[in-house]
Amino acid sequence: MKHKRELVFVCAGSDCKKAGSKQLKKSLKKEFSEGEWKGTCKLISTKCMDMCKSSPLAIVDNHFIKKADHPKVISAIKKALDNQG
Repeated sequence: MKHKRELVFVCAGSDCKKAGSKQLKKSLKKEFSEGEWKGTCKLISTKCMDMCKSSPLAIVDNHFIKKADHPKVISAIKKALDNQG
């Protein structure tokens, strides 16, 4: 059985950091290291993605999440994992 991990990209550019991406990464990292999410997601920090007006920015399953927060990202991950079948 093949196990696929969902990749979650979070921008670490200066505008995104000011808008809360650092706290978002911290909370996602904690969630991904325990409970039901352990081993299912990989958090990747990126350089500026040039969408500063939409900061903080995250990408899940090839979808941009503008003004990302913890609940939006978790919702997108659940949707992506449900679509995997």
